[in-house]
Amino acid sequence: MQTIKEQWFGNIRGDILSGIVVALALIPEAIAFSIIAGVNPMVGLYASFCIAVIIAFVGGRPGMISAATGAMALLMVPLVKEYGLDYLLAATILTGVIQILFGVFKIAKLMKFIPNAVMIGFVNSLAILIFMAQVPHFIGINTLTYIYVVITLVIVYVVPRFFKAIPAPLIAIVLLSIVAISSGAELKTIGDLGNLTQSLPSFLIPNVPFNLDTLGIIFPYSIALAIVGLLESLLTASIVDDMTGTDSDKNKEARGQGIANFINGFFGGMAGCAMIGQSVINVKSGGRGRLSTLIAGLFLIFLIIVLGELVVKIPMPVLVGIMIMVCIGTFDWGSFKYVIKAPKTDASVMLVTVIIVVATHDLSKGVIAGVLLSAIFFVAKISKIKVIENNGSFIVEGQLFFASTESFIKAFEKVENNQVQIDFTNSHLWDESAVASVLKVVRKLEEKGSSVEIIGLNASSQKLYNILLGLSPIH
Repeated sequence: MQTIKEQWFGNIRGDILSGIVVALALIPEAIAFSIIAGVNPMVGLYASFCIAVIIAFVGGRPGMISAATGAMALLMVPLVKEYGLDYLLAATILTGVIQILFGVFKIAKLMKFIPNAVMIGFVNSLAILIFMAQVPHFIGINTLTYIYVVITLVIVYVVPRFFKAIPAPLIAIVLLSIVAISSGAELKTIGDLGNLTQSLPSFLIPNVPFNLDTLGIIFPYSIALAIVGLLESLLTASIVDDMTGTDSDKNKEARGQGIANFINGFFGGMAGCAMIGQSVINVKSGGRGRLSTLIAGLFLIFLIIVLGELVVKIPMPVLVGIMIMVCIGTFDWGSFKYVIKAPKTDASVMLVTVIIVVATHDLSKGVIAGVLLSAIFFVAKISKIKVIENNGSFIVEGQLFFASTESFIKAFEKVENNQVQIDFTNSHLWDESAVASVLKVVRKLEEKGSSVEIIGLNASSQKLYNILLGLSPIH
């Protein structure tokens, strides 16, 4: 009960105000992501409303914002283009089911395999992508657009130093919108991105055949959406954990994302996940609890239904300025020192992650590439093995596994001793390749007439050695 009270009512004023800011910033992004996916703008807006409201109750990370996202939208393009909206909604529902199963089977434990270098690359690439998404909305339009962007940046940067009762982004949106509307300034507005329908989402069942053919069409998309969505959500949750100095339940978050997408699909929304940009806005604006996420979703639909005619008049340069500040706050500026001072392998992993994500606009590809590269560097590092001769005893130092077996075998190629003792006190046998290499060395030495003795195997190495010899394992 204490936890519920703290998560919902421990920061009421801050959560309400930050939720309002997030809702205003969600609208242009939801519309833009809908356009990317090739669907009506309302599909992204309905998704953002449904997911934010549901995740507020069932998510594992209080204060994190989930909605329609660009990473997910990119995966939907071929499905929508070839089969239409109903198949996308069916895929969204199946995505939810898969994510729920991932949560039940505790997929979050795989987070420990993502190195810090990949996390830094993930954050930096997202900051770059968010900035790149703003460029079309202010570059090469007109001088007044630049002026409004700059004024917004000044307000968001300077106001918090003197006044924190109301989030600076909210002040910028309200103040500059009033000035732009009253002066008739020639600026791009939210309404230029797409038409808003002033109505609530309604329950519907996707109009698709319920058979294996349909499953065959949507399953590849759903599994991709589920993985990318959880990857982005769990990484974002870790970032918000660090920003707030609190912990969160990642497996509950995975289940929550699944529940949100499952329900969302029945209300005409596209699949979504956590949004690092909006989550950073929320935290920076003072949002900490579940109430901020709920307010973001509720105020979003309030804006659409009740204030739709005013919302479409909000100048895009103001929202662009806010998102640019988000980029500045999100980017890890210590990365420049990191590239210079960190081990070259870690710096390379970080840079590769950033480059691949920015080049492909696909977070999963960048993160997976970073993890694989880290694994390769790690294997290369621990595969260095030494064999030191000491009065007929050959002391093995290092980890013996598939990547180090070649060096181990070569170390004994020129040995001609009658008595050979191989000491594994400072080593460990990790796999079948390790045991096979030991047996190969023993066989070759015996063919030369040497008598070979294996000593120093620890319990697990001895057990593996005996099993692969066909002997009873030592307990």
